[in-house]
Amino acid sequence: MALRIKSHWWNDEHERSLPEIASALAFIAWRIAVDKAINLHCERFVYDHDRQRLDVIEEYLVFLIQIADRLSHGLFDDEQRRTLITAFAGKLFEHVQDNAQDLLGPGSYGSLFIERLNARSGDYCGFQFTDEGPSYAFLRHLGFEIQRLMGASEQNRWVIDQVMDKDGWDAYKRFAKAFRDLFD
Repeated sequence: MALRIKSHWWNDEHERSLPEIASALAFIAWRIAVDKAINLHCERFVYDHDRQRLDVIEEYLVFLIQIADRLSHGLFDDEQRRTLITAFAGKLFEHVQDNAQDLLGPGSYGSLFIERLNARSGDYCGFQFTDEGPSYAFLRHLGFEIQRLMGASEQNRWVIDQVMDKDGWDAYKRFAKAFRDLFD
């Protein structure tokens, strides 16, 4: 079943703040990341446990935060961009914390997500992003991190290719369209 993403405001005449837009982006990013984690399972890649599935979702979320940061470059000044991306990451922190607690029980899951985001941001900053989208290296890094999380077992040996060639690119296209729609 195709993922349906609503990315237009109900009332177009109402002015939206950057934190309101960030909240909508976080909801959309969460849905895309979950969809991509489910798709890996549908493509016969194997998760050993729920924590591993959540880790894959978080990798997609980190990737989408990087995409949002790149898409917002040129649209906003540095302060507005920082406001948007910080609010976006904060809302994703809440999604991760709430969903992981529901699935795994009490714990500080959101802070682990922020640690992952901070670690990966240094990696992603060196990758190119053009008007056509993320570079090969950008997508390869996402695939590499997901493969590392899922392990190199026989069933998961080709997960990096699935992420680089299909799922990562699709996640980018869906998110970029929603991002642009929310600012129209």
